Amino acid sequence: MSDDHAAALRGAWDEMIQRLGRARDALESPELYAPPQSGPRELAEGYRYLLGFVHSAVERAFFGDPAFPYFRRAIGVLDKATIDNADAMYLSTPIDGRYEYRITGQVPDSRHWRGEPPAPSGAMAPQYLIVEAHTGYAGDTGDLAELQPGVRGNTGKLDSAELAIGQDGRFDILLAPERPSGYSGNFICTQRISTGSGVQYFAEYVTVRALYHDWEGEEAPELLIHRLDKVGEHPPALDPATAAEAMRRVGEIVDNQTRFWNKFYDVVLEAHGDRNGDGLTFMPRNGFNAPAGASLATGGGQSTNVYSGGMYDLAEDEVLLIDTEVFEPPAYMGFHLANVWGESHDYANHVSSLNGTQARRDDDGHYRYVVAHRDPGVPNWLDTTGLRRGFMTMRWTYSQPTERLPVVTARKVVFDEIDDHLPASTPRFSPEDRREQIRVRQEHVQRRYRQY
Repeated sequence: MSDDHAAALRGAWDEMIQRLGRARDALESPELYAPPQSGPRELAEGYRYLLGFVHSAVERAFFGDPAFPYFRRAIGVLDKATIDNADAMYLSTPIDGRYEYRITGQVPDSRHWRGEPPAPSGAMAPQYLIVEAHTGYAGDTGDLAELQPGVRGNTGKLDSAELAIGQDGRFDILLAPERPSGYSGNFICTQRISTGSGVQYFAEYVTVRALYHDWEGEEAPELLIHRLDKVGEHPPALDPATAAEAMRRVGEIVDNQTRFWNKFYDVVLEAHGDRNGDGLTFMPRNGFNAPAGASLATGGGQSTNVYSGGMYDLAEDEVLLIDTEVFEPPAYMGFHLANVWGESHDYANHVSSLNGTQARRDDDGHYRYVVAHRDPGVPNWLDTTGLRRGFMTMRWTYSQPTERLPVVTARKVVFDEIDDHLPASTPRFSPEDRREQIRVRQEHVQRRYRQY
């Protein structure tokens, strides 16, 4: 290797380390919108959060090739972020929307996707699946300007309600700028033309969300993706210039992602206080904002979701009682807690999330939840894992827009008053029940994120 190549690689390494240092500053600097921290645990989790972006960035920068794509875990136990859904398996791959791609896949029993009862035994497909093509990767710019119309958006989507599947559970999806003449199969468009300016945008990423309800019975889909004109070929070998650019890209991703989400939580979501001077916060303290569909103004998210969120802030003896009424059955429903960095709590070893299968529905049709620091002995407890503050997010998935949105209310009470505010028919949940509940969660998470 020449001295010039060695110097270029070392220089790129140094630039990467410098950008990682800038990202580290965002963990504590109020000028960089670092969240308020009530104790040392939150800063420790902040460093873990930062290193999660490093983990993701290395894979994206060195192995994210639109010509030779593969589905990687966009969020996992090592790199939680963006107030992630504890019920979701997130996958992502870069593409070049000017070309044609094919996704092939297979799922076990998916009759519930068509509103039919599942088989009496055997594995089931996830409760819901959606594939979306995007013109950008949320947070990569490091600038809230990416939330403006026309900067980042979807070019197409296909979900489990629409997906045509064979009797053996196999399917394929064509992704292309235009649907070929005479083609009637599963299709996702990879271009979007602005109605105002006529500017043409091409998809740069494909994301998949597989949402689980039954953590014992549902299994992950098998998914492969190929660019059609590259099947059987291979990418060029790594050279110093490409490696140097990838290292610089690692630093850029980590720095921009950390800064973007800090500012997004503080300025857009107003998670830590009123920022626009209207006397309100978009994410209410110990309350929820009105349920609404996903939009770029609130960071995007899954396009078929209705969201409602807030911040819990509870002293040791305080709890939050949440009442939800759902008028039209969603394809998926979940309630999730996260820390101030937007990392979901440890949902394998704590009951920090509940979905539509896991949560108990009361006799009057309402779902009532208790957010508390210790176990109140009722089924629908969500465990803060000891963190005084954090995010709360409700998600409801509707393949088609719903005419009647859910309603969410919350009230803060002291721990000893919980039973006074719950229906008399609320059953008790014993320590043995809780251990069994957590056993199911632990085994599911090991299966979902197995590394072999």
